[in-house]
Amino acid sequence: MSVKLQKFVKATLLLTVLSLVLAACGSKTAQDGANSLEKIKKAGTIRIGLMGTYAPYNFLNEKHEVDGFDADVAKEVAKRLGVKVEFITGEFSGLIEGLQKDKYDALVSQVTITDDRKKTMDFSTPYVKNAVNVIVKSDNTAIKSIDDFKGKKIGVGLGTNDEKYLRDVVMPKVGNFNIATYNDVITSLKDLNVGRIDATINNVFAIKPLIEKNHFTVKAVGEPIKEDFAGIAIRKNNPELLDAINKALDEMKTDGTFKEIFHKWFDVDPNI
Repeated sequence: MSVKLQKFVKATLLLTVLSLVLAACGSKTAQDGANSLEKIKKAGTIRIGLMGTYAPYNFLNEKHEVDGFDADVAKEVAKRLGVKVEFITGEFSGLIEGLQKDKYDALVSQVTITDDRKKTMDFSTPYVKNAVNVIVKSDNTAIKSIDDFKGKKIGVGLGTNDEKYLRDVVMPKVGNFNIATYNDVITSLKDLNVGRIDATINNVFAIKPLIEKNHFTVKAVGEPIKEDFAGIAIRKNNPELLDAINKALDEMKTDGTFKEIFHKWFDVDPNI
């Protein structure tokens, strides 16, 4: 066999081996994705990531148990999947990374559905619509809308869609202002109440119970600046799990269970 022929044979064999390895990897990835629902059912538990500091959506109650609207939705979805729920709390800024690292099977923590997030995770059909307002101290007459943010100090949740909105949409429109980020809503409201920040943006459902419980002297001003839709987030390429979650949500909405949960926490009919 000539030297040239030997080199050709070796190159052909190498390409064949590489093709087999890549095919095996692709098959394994597809198989792992397809088996996510099966793995959850085999374990008998679905691991749900949430903040645990965002009442009335998700928080720790007096018994130090995870409670709230998100928690009840997650429990009901798990029930319809035939498994139990394991809640794992963490700061919102780390939830998405934790999902990618398989710390959670799903996130049920008011994760806003955005085009950017769709690139790295899949979402269920929306289960709530949130209107976001500007929040200021009750005696503040200088800020009536986002147009008055220039030169001010504005608080927002770290890693949230609201933070991205302030940086990418509001600041280019109205001019520079200082953004203070927070890992929980209560701290931002405390800072607003004592004047450490000039305003914050959040949805009224979320801040209402905190304002009432802590007697904060703050108010929402103007019309909602935007409306967001939240969904249950899972790792990409898990179609069977996504279909099962969507089926559970659809059944909940059809049989009235979702309406009961929504009324329990917000005292109004579902907004979606």
